[in-house]
Amino acid sequence: MKKILIVEDSDMVMKVLRHLVHSASLAYEAVYAASLAQATSLYEQSPDDFFAALVDLNLPDAPDGEVVDFTLSKKIPTIVLTGSYDEKRREQLFNKGIVDYVTKEGRYAYSKAIGMIHRLEKNQRIKVLVVDDSDMSRKHMANLFRRHLFQVVEAVDGVDAIKVLLENPDIKLLITDYNMPQMDGFELVRNLRYKYDKTDLIMIGVSGESSEALSAKFIKHGANDFLRKPFHPEEFYCRIIHNIEYLELVEQITENAQRDHLTGLYHRAYFFNAARELYKTAVEKAVPLSMAIINIDQFSSVNERYGNAWGDVALKHIAANLHNMLGRFLLARADSDDFYVLMPGLDHEKAAALLSKVKQLLAAEACTLSGEICNFYFSAGVTSQLHQSLDQQFAQAHTYLQHAKEAGGNMIVDDGDAEE
Repeated sequence: MKKILIVEDSDMVMKVLRHLVHSASLAYEAVYAASLAQATSLYEQSPDDFFAALVDLNLPDAPDGEVVDFTLSKKIPTIVLTGSYDEKRREQLFNKGIVDYVTKEGRYAYSKAIGMIHRLEKNQRIKVLVVDDSDMSRKHMANLFRRHLFQVVEAVDGVDAIKVLLENPDIKLLITDYNMPQMDGFELVRNLRYKYDKTDLIMIGVSGESSEALSAKFIKHGANDFLRKPFHPEEFYCRIIHNIEYLELVEQITENAQRDHLTGLYHRAYFFNAARELYKTAVEKAVPLSMAIINIDQFSSVNERYGNAWGDVALKHIAANLHNMLGRFLLARADSDDFYVLMPGLDHEKAAALLSKVKQLLAAEACTLSGEICNFYFSAGVTSQLHQSLDQQFAQAHTYLQHAKEAGGNMIVDDGDAEE
């Protein structure tokens, strides 16, 4: 497991940091030191294991920030804690390559520092595109992004940027200069906004020109934000993080709107929207696509016996197990104890065999309700007959489910059974 190195000589501050790290449930192990000597010793024990460092600027054996030089020399992303604000020192630290600079001004400041570690963790999964015809300017911005652990790709002008975007559809943020040959920044932003919404791709314009209208012009062309060169690294990061966090917030809201509030699985409306695209692909490419409707046997008796609150516990248990086994497919909780699964690439035989295994595994996972052990079984209807529409395929699966229920439940009926 990667580690976070925390270096702080104040017992009170260290106590606060330990509490915040524990509460934050970081994906990394925190190791603590009260001096440069202790930090050096911890590093030497496992030199390749450090993800980031949070260090006090003034230590008993490193009063002039030597610990920062040490962590940066080991290429560890470094966040600096300091008891006082010094403009000159701040400038020096950013020029050296620190991630951020946090003044010790209470609990909020320490929470911000821990939050920056979370931000670095997330940044590793975010790809950005830097567009500038100046090698020096492009490399400078790319290095600023890499300092915060973003994945970075580069382009030399607008035409090149469009090519890079097509090759990297997972790019989340684009930062572009204004003056470039072939296609300038305005034209690039305007063209891309026809395809990408502001919540699909963040675009930030940059320019060294002094025109007062430049920022407004960029934003009117579709940019999310604008930076004027030369900019300070701290301003650069504030703008980038603000826009990234806005995008993540929109994505989270959108994701939550697609989910069933109780189980966390997709809800019925999202299922059918996504299913129609998968159905269309299956028809066009003539590939198998199986639809399954799952119903938990005798689930109404759970609510009758234990009450609705325990019924919700049971549904969460069932949903979690179904997700573990079927989460790679399109899985949704539809109504009460009904679940839908769409399985691209599987014909009815393979889909039925998979669901049979899932049924066995679910039955083996006991659930405790009001102190009693319960096991759950389900019936399912499965079809890979595409018919003339998704709705017809769904109706076929529902008919098979009814056959399974009429036969006593705890069974799967598929196209093969109907042919017999």
